[in-house]
Amino acid sequence: MVDELSAVFGALADPTRRAILQRLADGDAQVSDLAAPFRISQPAISKHLKVLENAGLISRNRVATARFSHLEADRLKEASEYMERYKKFWGESFDKLDGALAAFQRDTTPKGQGRDV
Repeated sequence: MVDELSAVFGALADPTRRAILQRLADGDAQVSDLAAPFRISQPAISKHLKVLENAGLISRNRVATARFSHLEADRLKEASEYMERYKKFWGESFDKLDGALAAFQRDTTPKGQGRDV
């Protein structure tokens, strides 16, 4: 069984599914509404919706004869929190690189020649 976070990132790997999630951020929608902007069949959209549903990113329900998809944003929050840990790492790494570059520039700039500001 694939862990939940892997399922989320797998679902987010496809641009069509990301676009569907972005559309659902505006509110619930039917399959036909979600399929409209794409040049793919409604069954293909349904397959994308199934991937998103299996990853816990959407839920689907029926209202009379219509079937609506709903964004489940909590799962996106979990993925965002996971990535946030690495954002801190990269920020610290870039800060160290900036410091090393500044030290290198100070060491290699000939005396009497400042940098133009």
